[in-house]
Amino acid sequence: MDKTTSNDSLTQDFDLSDHLPLIEEFFLDLVNTNYSQETVDNYRRDLEIFAAFLIERTIRFDDLNKLDLSRFVEFLRTGAYLPVYKRIRGDIGPEKSSGSSDKQKSSSKGSRRRSMYSGRLSSRSVNRMLSALRSYLRFLIDSDQNVPVPPDAIKLIKTEKKETQVAELEELIRLVEAPEELEKKRNVRFRNRAMLEMLFSTGMRISELINLDLEDLKIEDSGGLGDSKIYILGKGRKQRFVYLTERCTFYLERYLSIRKDDYPALFIPYRGSRSGTKDPYVVRISTNYLQSKIKQYRVHLGIVVPTSAHSLRHGFATYIAENGANPAIIQRLLGHASLSTTSKYVHASDKVAEKTHKQFHPLKNRTRD
Repeated sequence: MDKTTSNDSLTQDFDLSDHLPLIEEFFLDLVNTNYSQETVDNYRRDLEIFAAFLIERTIRFDDLNKLDLSRFVEFLRTGAYLPVYKRIRGDIGPEKSSGSSDKQKSSSKGSRRRSMYSGRLSSRSVNRMLSALRSYLRFLIDSDQNVPVPPDAIKLIKTEKKETQVAELEELIRLVEAPEELEKKRNVRFRNRAMLEMLFSTGMRISELINLDLEDLKIEDSGGLGDSKIYILGKGRKQRFVYLTERCTFYLERYLSIRKDDYPALFIPYRGSRSGTKDPYVVRISTNYLQSKIKQYRVHLGIVVPTSAHSLRHGFATYIAENGANPAIIQRLLGHASLSTTSKYVHASDKVAEKTHKQFHPLKNRTRD
């Protein structure tokens, strides 16, 4: 751990292991403990930014102290990390994968990557980076290595609290139905309607939807679905069932009836992404496409509340909660590790709050004196 850090490192070929001891072993440990490749890539990027801070401030890892940790937070929050990180990476293009998988699937990394390189980071993004550093230090301790500061010395910062708005139920239904009116091509209309129906029927994440394969469904010889539930691999490699409504099943079967190809992905693009690849798993609809379509539909329908694929997941949780669903069951349906995460989704709407106030307030039947 006695390697020297200097600003010259910013212009030379950057090797993370020159600045952080056992770093590749740390990433391997993440893989071996079943962290997703996306999580491993995020940790790599976060620790590259930490290494960029050490290089820019000419701090040796062994000499890191608590004051340096405070300066690192400032480095992130002010956007000072950006030009330094650009220099060590050469550009801000896609990261190199630290591993390989048997399926090259789309994910929602693109939008997060753009926000990462836009300058000032949100408190949530800063905390994720601090958590990555904390995990790395704990790994070093578990590996019988000395660490310059204890992991618990890394304090997370206070996050901004904001309540996400949810569109009215009828607005979300109109959004799901929008492809019928706005898409002229039958294959695009059938596919997009099926995707939106699945998001709202199941409450799944957009990355979970995009990564579905035909083999994940139980498809009968007749072409119909033999089961109304799907077993998926969600965030953190956690497995769970999601459930299709009868309406969703209808539109999914309609879409499947026009699929005459051998691509494994459930939802495929009809132009652009097929050319120039020999890997059939690359032929998969992108998150950017679906998000842009949802925005297009929302604008056309005049829905004022900002609405995305995640809004359909949020709306799913909100409206089944309003109909009396148990929060613990909603937690299971959403694939959350803790009920506290679910509580951020399952908040009462203003309409229900007003109704509850009128119904249960102790002075509801009292008139003025």
